[in-house]
Amino acid sequence: MQGLAKLLVIDDDASSRLNLSNILEFVGENCEAVSSDQLSDVDWSSVWSCCIVGNIPAGQAANTVISHLNSAYHIPLLVMGRFPLPVDDLPNFVGELELPLNYPQLSEALRHCKDFLGRKGVNVVASARKNTLFRSLVGQSRGIQEVRHLIEQVSDTEANVLILGESGTGKEVVARNIHYHSSYSSGAFVPINCGAIPPELLESELFGHEKGAFTGALTARKGRFELADGGTIFLDEIGDMPMSMQVKLLRVLQERCFERVGGNSTIKVNVRVVAATHRNLESMIEEGTFREDLFYRLNVFPIEMPALKERKQDIPLLLQELMTRLEAEGGQPICFTPCAINSLMEHNWPGNVRELANLVERMIILYPNSLVDVNHLPTKYRYSDIPEFQPESNPFISVEEQERDVFQDIFSEDFSFDDQDDLDHSMNAPQALPPEGVNLKELLADLEVNMISQALEAQGGVVARAADMLGMRRTTLVEKMRKYNLQR
Repeated sequence: MQGLAKLLVIDDDASSRLNLSNILEFVGENCEAVSSDQLSDVDWSSVWSCCIVGNIPAGQAANTVISHLNSAYHIPLLVMGRFPLPVDDLPNFVGELELPLNYPQLSEALRHCKDFLGRKGVNVVASARKNTLFRSLVGQSRGIQEVRHLIEQVSDTEANVLILGESGTGKEVVARNIHYHSSYSSGAFVPINCGAIPPELLESELFGHEKGAFTGALTARKGRFELADGGTIFLDEIGDMPMSMQVKLLRVLQERCFERVGGNSTIKVNVRVVAATHRNLESMIEEGTFREDLFYRLNVFPIEMPALKERKQDIPLLLQELMTRLEAEGGQPICFTPCAINSLMEHNWPGNVRELANLVERMIILYPNSLVDVNHLPTKYRYSDIPEFQPESNPFISVEEQERDVFQDIFSEDFSFDDQDDLDHSMNAPQALPPEGVNLKELLADLEVNMISQALEAQGGVVARAADMLGMRRTTLVEKMRKYNLQR
């Protein structure tokens, strides 16, 4: 751990702060010690190996510390002594240090922090959960905690459940948890996407058909309700079900019996019904596209899944869960840097957890057994700049060589003077070489400044993303910004 990153100490007792700093430096840790009044001066986006909170009085000071810790989910947290506010629910809480300090205890705590920054840190939080309950429902946010509470309340009942939420939030995960922890768990869990099956085939899929019921019905076939007898049927995207099927489904929900397509005998089933949709069913009722009586049959116990943008504090935990799952399936391990995690937490995630899972899988394929930093992320996920380790410019290159490189950059791709008309017009550049000539170097510089300024403005001042937009490396853009004295 030595030399990787600084360790942050927060303590309002000056002597205690100094003693702890001396101890940490003695064991080889590079640390920065501050009081609660100095937290606004701390660069929380930097790579911190750990944060140790010591003597903090109750009141405003403790609230200030908690406020900053709530935003720093990427930094592993150790508490020394008694902290006046609860920290157990923080996803980055690793453990406590007992006084007086001893080397084995301190060394073990720092090792746990190192694991947290790597791939195993979330296990500390995950171990507090029940081993089997809430599989894949990862998170410590208030929204996901409420979902887990509702699952506990409804699992042992026979009530119909309606799961609401945006696409990709994990509605099927909720449905499976309800099934696994209900009295129907010994039966099958049968999902069906009501929006993915053509209306003319949906009835057969749900209720089955007899031999010869329609063209192509060569044999009798059980429907999803029969297959789910004694278990749970999950009606996904129930809002996309056609009106004709809504009437027939209503009877099944009410009486738990139906007839196969082309059959006369009534089949009775004992099945738990869980439905889900991303649509606003109440608005659909007003529009006349969803039956009100069916809505009230399904909406006995509603559960609303929060969007990922509403629980961004769960992203570090979700990343760990997804990486662990993919590794178990044969993927190579990776590790996201704190800066990369910070950048991901700035994204709005319109695809929710499904989008995050796809990103993690992509990173595992591209960078197996590697450390994933901001510059490794796709452009749209970069919301912070990466550290600049090595400048590209060479002080020993002559002015002539630099000008040659500029021309090579300009003409390296498919170039046509016709394509430059709009740019030339915007720059008020001459359409023909005037008799007195032109200062080509200044003209190209003006064009370069204009394009760089537009790219920076379009990307909100994020240099890494502006560099991608301009088709150059970040360090190249940084050097050009210094050359032209451009501010971010």
